[in-house]
Amino acid sequence: MTKTMPYPQGSLLFAPMEGVTDETYRLTIKDLYPEWDYYHTDFLRIPSQGHLSESRYIEHLGHRVFSNQNVLEKTGYQILTTARANTQLAVETISKLPLKHLDLNLGCPSKKVNAHKGGAYLLEDLVELKRILGDIRKNFEHHFSVKIRIGYKNTDNFDELLDTIQNSGVDSLTIHGRTRDQLYKGKADWSFIKRAVERLEIPVIGNGDLWTTEDVEAMFDVTGCYAVMLGRGALKTPWLATLYKDYGTNINEATLLEERKQRIVDYFNALETNYKEFTPATEEFILGRFKSFSRYLFEDFDEAETTRSHFLRSRNLEEFNFHLDRI
Repeated sequence: MTKTMPYPQGSLLFAPMEGVTDETYRLTIKDLYPEWDYYHTDFLRIPSQGHLSESRYIEHLGHRVFSNQNVLEKTGYQILTTARANTQLAVETISKLPLKHLDLNLGCPSKKVNAHKGGAYLLEDLVELKRILGDIRKNFEHHFSVKIRIGYKNTDNFDELLDTIQNSGVDSLTIHGRTRDQLYKGKADWSFIKRAVERLEIPVIGNGDLWTTEDVEAMFDVTGCYAVMLGRGALKTPWLATLYKDYGTNINEATLLEERKQRIVDYFNALETNYKEFTPATEEFILGRFKSFSRYLFEDFDEAETTRSHFLRSRNLEEFNFHLDRI
């Protein structure tokens, strides 16, 4: 029987993103934009040799999150594993922690990850996938979800993949509507998400090309999915859940742009304060993170490429903040 969902139907989920959703980032987003219903850690790679200590798993989650039950209940813990890794031992260790939601990354398109037969690679090796899912399910009694793409090189085994996941005792499924080989090119095919909703008994979460409040509304309408998860769209507009819940689709472009300019300043100021206080992080580290966060933020500006280049070329945090002040 499917475990109780950790968030209600119609929720907006902030996606797990490598190099983005660390503890400080997640807590900053939660404080600034509490309209997000749920958050995720970035993936923790299960090693092929040796094993990680309990303290390492806690560190990945974050000690502040670990000690705050209210935040912990709104946080999914994502792992990435391979056939060679000792997944069973890892999950046995994780199960000793007060975690109520474990998510398996089966969507990572990284060449390095796939070369080691992890992430999206497992979408075409259903024998190993079934074994891994079984190891996790047998050793984790709470909510167990997976996040997939619609295939590796193609979608030929999509229905078989869905059945393997559901029959292995997975409690919910997030689907990004592209194959691994598509990376982020073209347009996400939401018809596969709808197909999964109609085929499966477990809740399906829609993901892919959710950039605006209109996109969020359309995903629900077109697919009938249980909830939506935003990745790149959340990086472009970290306050998108706020817009969706405050305005729905009833907001004009001029208002959106003016609101974006103010929110960008508040966003980076809060992140800088929190990274310095809680991580603690060097200015070099913060600048690197800020540049990675800037990829989509300025796309709605009239001089988007010029504006973005100013931030990406900043040589130090002072220069980055100088350009921020000019917004």
